[in-house]
Amino acid sequence: MQEIGLFSLGTVLLPTERMPLHIFEPRYQELIGECLEDDIEFGLILADDDGLREIGTRAAVVEVLDRLEDGRLNVVVEGRERFRVRELTSGRSFQTGEVEPLRDDADDEEPAVEAVEGALVLMRRLAELAGADVEGLEVTTDTPSFELAARVEFDPELKQRLLELRSESERLATLTDLLERAARMLELRQIGERSAQTNGKIPHPPQD
Repeated sequence: MQEIGLFSLGTVLLPTERMPLHIFEPRYQELIGECLEDDIEFGLILADDDGLREIGTRAAVVEVLDRLEDGRLNVVVEGRERFRVRELTSGRSFQTGEVEPLRDDADDEEPAVEAVEGALVLMRRLAELAGADVEGLEVTTDTPSFELAARVEFDPELKQRLLELRSESERLATLTDLLERAARMLELRQIGERSAQTNGKIPHPPQD
């Protein structure tokens, strides 16, 4: 186990995901300052109505966007390895904890190529519906579930659910289901908007 500084937020950082953070609290300015000076990682962990979660993600500062005169920072962090908090510790201005790596189950099977391709097809479909650009979308790691989920604005609870699963095949199946639901909702919304614009009637195609 290792003791690391913990940054609690109302959001979830997935492995491979990049996220901008505005650092304004003095305790977190101290934490991020140490991480930058010593080139170390900190733990980003969800805190919500259920309290501080047990599973989080190690985060590395990969870019400093702004250093303001009052000590505030704008940085970009990247999700690395998952961890489980074994014990919360104290003694610093920021929360610390003894953590251990959270890895997938040893007997977990690698997802089928067809499952990965199916998730990619859904991602492209969802991006097209949302008007987003995913040109050249592909997976480059052995955890495509995290890599693809990081591109979608899921609710923190859904991201935490993915984070805690210890099977890549199960995560990919869960992500596929979430993508299908999101695409269906967008399609229904767009149909509703077009219907409203035509008083509920189906627009007739233009005549030559």
